[in-house]
Amino acid sequence: MAYEDLRDWIAALERASELRRITTEVDPILEITEITDRVSKGGRASSPGGSALLFENIKGHPGHQVLINQFGSARRMNLALEVNSLDEIADRIRHFMDVKSPQGFLDKVKMLPILAEMGKFFPKTVSTGPCKEVIRKDNFSLDWFPILQCWPKDAGRFITLPCVITRDPKTGKRNVGCYRLQVYDERTTALHWQRQKIGAEHYREALRRAAAQSDVGAGVPARASVDIMARSSGGAVLAEGQRPAGKMEVAVAIGTDPAVTFSSIVPAPPDVEEYLIAGFLRQKPVELVKCETVDLEVPATSEIVLEGHVHLDELRTEGPFGDHTGFYSLEDLYPVFHLSCITHRKSPIYAATIVGKPPMEDAWMGKAVERIFLPLMKLTIPELVDINLPVEGIFHNLMIVSIKKSYPGQARKVMNAIWSLGQAMFTKCIIVVDEDINVQDIGDVTLKVLNHIDPERDIQFTLGPIDSLDHASRLPNYGSKMGIDATRKWASEGFTRPWPDEILMDAKTKALVDCKWKKLAKELGLE
Repeated sequence: MAYEDLRDWIAALERASELRRITTEVDPILEITEITDRVSKGGRASSPGGSALLFENIKGHPGHQVLINQFGSARRMNLALEVNSLDEIADRIRHFMDVKSPQGFLDKVKMLPILAEMGKFFPKTVSTGPCKEVIRKDNFSLDWFPILQCWPKDAGRFITLPCVITRDPKTGKRNVGCYRLQVYDERTTALHWQRQKIGAEHYREALRRAAAQSDVGAGVPARASVDIMARSSGGAVLAEGQRPAGKMEVAVAIGTDPAVTFSSIVPAPPDVEEYLIAGFLRQKPVELVKCETVDLEVPATSEIVLEGHVHLDELRTEGPFGDHTGFYSLEDLYPVFHLSCITHRKSPIYAATIVGKPPMEDAWMGKAVERIFLPLMKLTIPELVDINLPVEGIFHNLMIVSIKKSYPGQARKVMNAIWSLGQAMFTKCIIVVDEDINVQDIGDVTLKVLNHIDPERDIQFTLGPIDSLDHASRLPNYGSKMGIDATRKWASEGFTRPWPDEILMDAKTKALVDCKWKKLAKELGLE
């Protein structure tokens, strides 16, 4: 059965011996980060990632609790998504993708169970929920909550595990994204939606529409939209001269059930709501309630809900922030989130995460995304066999790809296809290998790749969008990317030299030694 809420999930973690309750007083300023970082990096060899932590004695916040590292191991990711293996979810995705258009009456009848199953994933709106136990439209403050300052040079306290809900001004479709919020004061925060994320696109669409409807765009709406994008660098800076005013509504849910939280970080297609993805993952619809002061819906069982808006003509410096790259992301301009209401459960549990030098909690979440979304990548790139996003590569810095090669130049076609896929466009380095190489075995990949390439011939560079967190790119959000074709080269690709065989022992000798190995291992001191 799906977890009803964060508290149900905490109880499940405790039953599985995956939770530690911490009663020692701890400070949300730096101290919780240091403790959690030690735990996440110091887990036993048999249990990497340590335990989930529930801090129950927070300095300056009596009665409050902080949950952290809830997804910080392979086992907890499986528990969170209620599977024994993440491949089960990938198989369910494949099952739905294999559905073909019915050709006759019998085919239509056969599809009914599948359609009925799909129907139960859609979110449903309910009249009220636990997140409405306390409603504050006047007397409220972010200072009530034990919001963390994670690292010494952070610009302040940051909400690090929010589900930020926006609505597309054009289509009305909702988006749920995990965008950090720097707390400025008791009622305002920064909203760090990176330029290429869907929340930022909703903001830009609101900016375009405001420009088209204003005096700035009188008579030529399309030209006004192009003009405001150019003058504001896509909403990244305040445009010089006339600029349109207006607001965009935003809601933030903190402390949702694990499927909703995880769905907020997945690279979903823009037309697929994260609430639907969460319903698919939990095999039960997400129940939503309407906000009090904005026209948005939030998960009914959220621990804390922040409601408000951003102004289209207001940006403010956000950062620095100690990020998952292992370095501080630099200061930049982002919209300001003005709160109009806070609702929450009685004695709300504050859910947080920390990021920094890997491995940390986000590593396990990223690897789950890798496994679950491989079938969707194969829809566009059918020759894909497997991918590996090494944790140390911070996911967007390195992707290792194995393919079933069928024609000359296919490795380069795959590189370009990956760079055209949603968030995969940020991938700084792509290595393409043949299907006989296990991309999960970094040792084997290193051996084969470095042997198989002629650097001048097999490395290509291109320019394009770069992750906002990349501090080495020539410009913010724009720079170069590298692809390495480490597949076996063919004569039809201009390679005319012989290709040597890999050193492998013959099967007969291996079988003979297998029969003697138990005795040999004892004599060799290997057991």
